[in-house]
Amino acid sequence: MGTSVDRSVFDEAYVAGTAPWVIGAPQEAIVELERGGEIGGAVLDPGCGTGEHTILLTELGYDVLGVDSAPHAIELARANAAARDVPARFESADALALTGGPFDTVVDSALFHVFGEEDQLRYLRSLHGVCRPGATVHVLALADAEPALGPRVAESVFPRVFTDGWRLERVRPSTYRGVARGDHAQAHGVAEGAQVDVPAWLATATRL
Repeated sequence: MGTSVDRSVFDEAYVAGTAPWVIGAPQEAIVELERGGEIGGAVLDPGCGTGEHTILLTELGYDVLGVDSAPHAIELARANAAARDVPARFESADALALTGGPFDTVVDSALFHVFGEEDQLRYLRSLHGVCRPGATVHVLALADAEPALGPRVAESVFPRVFTDGWRLERVRPSTYRGVARGDHAQAHGVAEGAQVDVPAWLATATRL
Protein backbone atom coordinates (compact mmCIF):
# COMPACT_ATOMS: atom_id res chain seq x y z
CA MET A 1 0.00 0.00 0.00
CA GLY A 2 2.90 2.37 0.71
CA THR A 3 3.03 5.43 2.91
CA SER A 4 2.83 9.11 2.06
CA VAL A 5 5.95 11.27 1.99
CA ASP A 6 6.15 13.41 5.14
CA ARG A 7 4.96 16.91 4.33
CA SER A 8 7.90 18.58 6.04
CA VAL A 9 10.17 17.20 3.30
CA PHE A 10 8.62 19.50 0.73
CA ASP A 11 8.90 22.85 2.48
CA GLU A 12 12.44 21.97 3.62
CA ALA A 13 13.38 21.28 0.00
CA TYR A 14 11.96 24.62 -1.14
CA VAL A 15 13.82 26.48 1.60
CA ALA A 16 17.09 24.68 0.79
CA GLY A 17 16.65 25.05 -2.96
CA THR A 18 17.10 21.30 -3.48
CA ALA A 19 13.64 20.27 -4.71
CA PRO A 20 14.31 17.90 -7.65
CA TRP A 21 10.95 18.75 -9.19
CA VAL A 22 11.76 22.45 -9.59
CA ILE A 23 13.16 22.79 -13.11
CA GLY A 24 12.20 26.41 -13.80
CA ALA A 25 9.82 25.44 -16.59
CA PRO A 26 6.57 23.53 -17.12
CA GLN A 27 6.62 19.79 -17.71
CA GLU A 28 6.40 19.02 -21.43
CA ALA A 29 3.57 16.56 -20.76
CA ILE A 30 1.43 19.40 -19.36
CA VAL A 31 2.34 21.69 -22.26
CA GLU A 32 1.21 18.98 -24.67
CA LEU A 33 -2.09 18.52 -22.83
CA GLU A 34 -2.85 22.19 -23.34
CA ARG A 35 -1.80 22.12 -26.99
CA GLY A 36 -4.02 19.10 -27.50
CA GLY A 37 -7.10 20.89 -26.18
CA GLU A 38 -7.33 18.73 -23.05
CA ILE A 39 -7.49 21.62 -20.59
CA GLY A 40 -10.49 23.91 -20.27
CA GLY A 41 -12.77 25.89 -17.99
CA ALA A 42 -11.76 26.57 -14.40
CA VAL A 43 -8.45 24.81 -13.71
CA LEU A 44 -6.96 23.56 -10.44
CA ASP A 45 -3.20 22.97 -10.16
CA PRO A 46 -2.82 21.00 -6.89
CA GLY A 47 0.68 20.73 -5.48
CA CYS A 48 1.59 23.69 -7.69
CA GLY A 49 5.06 24.07 -6.20
CA THR A 50 6.84 27.13 -7.57
CA GLY A 51 3.97 27.77 -9.94
CA GLU A 52 5.25 26.98 -13.43
CA HIS A 53 2.03 25.37 -14.65
CA THR A 54 -0.30 27.91 -13.03
CA ILE A 55 1.75 30.74 -14.53
CA LEU A 56 1.80 29.12 -17.98
CA LEU A 57 -1.95 28.52 -18.04
CA THR A 58 -2.70 31.99 -16.68
CA GLU A 59 -0.54 33.48 -19.45
CA LEU A 60 -2.57 31.50 -21.96
CA GLY A 61 -5.83 32.94 -20.63
CA TYR A 62 -7.13 30.14 -18.42
CA ASP A 63 -8.92 30.68 -15.12
CA VAL A 64 -6.50 28.72 -12.94
CA LEU A 65 -5.73 28.39 -9.24
CA GLY A 66 -2.50 26.89 -7.92
CA VAL A 67 -2.54 25.41 -4.41
CA ASP A 68 0.16 23.88 -2.24
CA SER A 69 0.52 22.94 1.41
CA ALA A 70 4.16 24.11 1.56
CA PRO A 71 4.22 27.79 2.64
CA HIS A 72 7.58 28.47 0.99
CA ALA A 73 6.33 27.03 -2.30
CA ILE A 74 3.48 29.55 -2.36
CA GLU A 75 5.93 32.39 -1.60
CA LEU A 76 8.18 31.31 -4.47
CA ALA A 77 5.24 30.84 -6.84
CA ARG A 78 3.95 34.34 -6.15
CA ALA A 79 7.43 35.78 -6.62
CA ASN A 80 7.85 33.91 -9.92
CA ALA A 81 4.50 35.19 -11.17
CA ALA A 82 5.34 38.76 -10.14
CA ALA A 83 8.72 38.54 -11.89
CA ARG A 84 6.93 37.62 -15.11
CA ASP A 85 4.13 40.14 -14.52
CA VAL A 86 1.52 37.38 -14.67
CA PRO A 87 -1.57 37.74 -12.43
CA ALA A 88 -1.50 34.08 -11.38
CA ARG A 89 -3.46 33.06 -8.27
CA PHE A 90 -1.98 30.90 -5.53
CA GLU A 91 -3.37 29.72 -2.20
CA SER A 92 -2.18 27.52 0.65
CA ALA A 93 -4.31 24.38 0.83
CA ASP A 94 -4.27 20.78 1.96
CA ALA A 95 -4.82 18.58 -1.10
CA LEU A 96 -6.50 15.99 1.12
CA ALA A 97 -9.13 18.50 2.29
CA LEU A 98 -9.76 20.88 -0.62
CA THR A 99 -12.46 23.52 -0.65
CA GLY A 100 -13.71 25.94 -3.27
CA GLY A 101 -14.29 25.35 -6.93
CA PRO A 102 -16.05 23.94 -8.78
CA PHE A 103 -13.28 23.11 -11.24
CA ASP A 104 -13.55 21.75 -14.77
CA THR A 105 -9.96 20.52 -15.14
CA VAL A 106 -7.34 19.35 -12.66
CA VAL A 107 -3.68 19.26 -13.69
CA ASP A 108 -1.70 17.21 -11.16
CA SER A 109 2.01 17.23 -11.89
CA ALA A 110 3.86 14.96 -9.45
CA LEU A 111 1.51 15.23 -6.47
CA PHE A 112 -0.46 11.98 -6.66
CA HIS A 113 2.66 9.83 -6.42
CA VAL A 114 3.78 11.29 -3.06
CA PHE A 115 0.75 9.70 -1.37
CA GLY A 116 0.41 6.15 -0.13
CA GLU A 117 -2.64 4.36 -1.43
CA GLU A 118 -4.86 5.27 1.52
CA ASP A 119 -4.06 8.95 1.00
CA GLN A 120 -4.46 8.59 -2.77
CA LEU A 121 -8.06 7.60 -2.09
CA ARG A 122 -8.48 10.53 0.31
CA TYR A 123 -7.00 12.84 -2.32
CA LEU A 124 -9.43 11.64 -4.98
CA ARG A 125 -12.36 12.11 -2.60
CA SER A 126 -11.07 15.63 -1.96
CA LEU A 127 -10.82 16.35 -5.70
CA HIS A 128 -14.27 14.89 -6.28
CA GLY A 129 -15.71 17.42 -3.86
CA VAL A 130 -14.33 20.43 -5.74
CA CYS A 131 -14.84 19.22 -9.33
CA ARG A 132 -17.96 19.60 -11.46
CA PRO A 133 -19.60 16.45 -12.83
CA GLY A 134 -17.82 15.75 -16.10
CA ALA A 135 -14.61 17.43 -14.98
CA THR A 136 -11.32 16.03 -16.27
CA VAL A 137 -8.41 15.11 -14.02
CA HIS A 138 -4.93 14.63 -15.48
CA VAL A 139 -2.29 12.99 -13.28
CA LEU A 140 1.39 12.98 -14.24
CA ALA A 141 3.17 10.57 -11.88
CA LEU A 142 6.57 8.91 -11.85
CA ALA A 143 6.43 5.35 -13.16
CA ASP A 144 7.84 2.35 -11.32
CA ALA A 145 11.11 2.22 -13.25
CA GLU A 146 14.80 2.44 -12.41
CA PRO A 147 16.79 4.51 -11.85
CA ALA A 148 14.39 6.42 -9.65
CA LEU A 149 14.06 10.16 -9.13
CA GLY A 150 11.41 10.09 -6.39
CA PRO A 151 8.25 8.27 -5.27
CA ARG A 152 6.80 6.06 -8.00
CA VAL A 153 3.55 4.29 -8.80
CA ALA A 154 2.67 1.23 -10.84
CA GLU A 155 0.21 1.50 -13.72
CA SER A 156 -2.08 -0.88 -11.83
CA VAL A 157 -2.65 1.74 -9.10
CA PHE A 158 -4.82 3.97 -11.28
CA PRO A 159 -7.71 1.56 -12.00
CA ARG A 160 -7.60 0.52 -8.35
CA VAL A 161 -8.12 4.03 -6.93
CA PHE A 162 -10.10 5.81 -9.66
CA THR A 163 -13.33 3.98 -8.79
CA ASP A 164 -16.07 5.56 -6.69
CA GLY A 165 -17.23 8.69 -8.48
CA TRP A 166 -14.60 8.43 -11.21
CA ARG A 167 -14.19 6.86 -14.63
CA LEU A 168 -10.59 6.20 -15.63
CA GLU A 169 -10.29 7.07 -19.32
CA ARG A 170 -6.71 6.08 -20.07
CA VAL A 171 -3.19 5.74 -18.73
CA ARG A 172 -0.45 6.70 -21.17
CA PRO A 173 3.34 6.33 -20.92
CA SER A 174 4.96 9.73 -20.54
CA THR A 175 8.10 11.35 -19.16
CA TYR A 176 8.88 13.63 -16.25
CA ARG A 177 11.84 16.00 -16.06
CA GLY A 178 13.64 16.53 -12.77
CA VAL A 179 16.96 17.54 -11.28
CA ALA A 180 19.33 14.71 -10.33
CA ARG A 181 21.47 15.24 -7.25
CA GLY A 182 23.57 13.00 -5.03
CA ASP A 183 22.76 9.32 -5.41
CA HIS A 184 20.21 10.11 -8.10
CA ALA A 185 22.86 11.86 -10.22
CA GLN A 186 25.18 8.88 -9.82
CA ALA A 187 22.43 6.43 -10.70
CA HIS A 188 21.59 8.38 -13.86
CA GLY A 189 25.24 8.85 -14.76
CA VAL A 190 24.98 12.64 -14.96
CA ALA A 191 26.63 15.62 -13.32
CA GLU A 192 25.32 16.96 -10.03
CA GLY A 193 22.30 19.18 -10.70
CA ALA A 194 21.72 17.99 -14.27
CA GLN A 195 18.17 17.63 -15.52
CA VAL A 196 17.02 14.17 -16.56
CA ASP A 197 13.87 12.74 -18.11
CA VAL A 198 12.45 9.69 -16.36
CA PRO A 199 9.49 7.42 -17.21
CA ALA A 200 6.10 8.56 -15.99
CA TRP A 201 2.42 7.76 -16.34
CA LEU A 202 -0.14 10.28 -17.58
CA ALA A 203 -3.54 9.19 -16.34
CA THR A 204 -6.79 10.89 -17.32
CA ALA A 205 -10.09 10.41 -15.49
CA THR A 206 -13.59 11.91 -15.57
CA ARG A 207 -15.49 12.98 -12.47
CA LEU A 208 -18.93 11.31 -12.49
